[in-house]
Amino acid sequence: MAMSTGEVTSYSDWMSQLAPQLQDTPLYKLAIPGSSHDSMSYDLDINSTIIEPDELKKLSPILCARELVRTAATTQDVTITQQLDAGVRYFDLRISRKTNDPEPNKFYFYHGLCTRTDAETVLRDINDWAGKHPKEILILALSHFKDFDNNIEELHHNLIESIKTVFGAKLCNKVSTQDPFPTLKSCWDKGTNVIVSYDYSANQEPELWPRITYYYGNSMEPATVESKLESDLHMRGPNAQNFFVCGLNLTLPEDTRVLKYILNPFDKLTNVIKRSLPRMLQWLKQQYSQTPYINIVASDLVTCDDFVSTVVQLNKPTPTCVEA
Repeated sequence: MAMSTGEVTSYSDWMSQLAPQLQDTPLYKLAIPGSSHDSMSYDLDINSTIIEPDELKKLSPILCARELVRTAATTQDVTITQQLDAGVRYFDLRISRKTNDPEPNKFYFYHGLCTRTDAETVLRDINDWAGKHPKEILILALSHFKDFDNNIEELHHNLIESIKTVFGAKLCNKVSTQDPFPTLKSCWDKGTNVIVSYDYSANQEPELWPRITYYYGNSMEPATVESKLESDLHMRGPNAQNFFVCGLNLTLPEDTRVLKYILNPFDKLTNVIKRSLPRMLQWLKQQYSQTPYINIVASDLVTCDDFVSTVVQLNKPTPTCVEA
């Protein structure tokens, strides 16, 4: 039940607790916490071949190499349901098939390695949660689609049909330039609470949204990330009318410098990420106070350092947010 004060007391249902003035605000104007670097990275399969980085692919047969990749690639340490319960509403879901998989129509998530759990099982878990929390709007961003080179159209068709079957009437259709952008209230009225972004240009399904722009610093240095995000947000401006992600996450190099972080026995990547979070959250609050047009904010290790509460608390009614 929405609270007239707009005070959030439970992050498992924070959208339903926002101030009534915000219920008619387009979703691209709400601050929404999200998880980055594949939301399923807690479930990586040590028996999977190495998908990335390229520098280590040839070492896939070596167990210790796969263990190193799994350690470095585990950027989320709690399950998808725990992330949902914590208040996360945007999910970075990178799709792959497993090499030489005897089940060609089975899909997995990946970050360095494939996950143990297949995609349909996880989507059904998300659907079950969405059914129990009908006023919480979930945004699922599916992308990358590794090992889709053969039978690409058939594979996309099968995955899309699976998505439509799992979520059914919960799916919120993408909008055109003539359509009003979804709000909390419009989703509640229609009984829809799942938005699926599908990053494949040939996708024409009305139930699936196009790629959501993701701004990130592409660096392991917080100062560089902040500077790049400030530039991107300035270039975007306050008037664009679509979803976008501001990624607070650090990003590993794509060349041999990645080994510095993967092979360092004294400073795990998760520790590096945790040290950066308080600073990044302080930057977020300062940035929002100066240019209040933040939408989705994504991070690694989303249950650390008050990440969710910091993002959610950015949602304050303004003079331009009036009730219909």
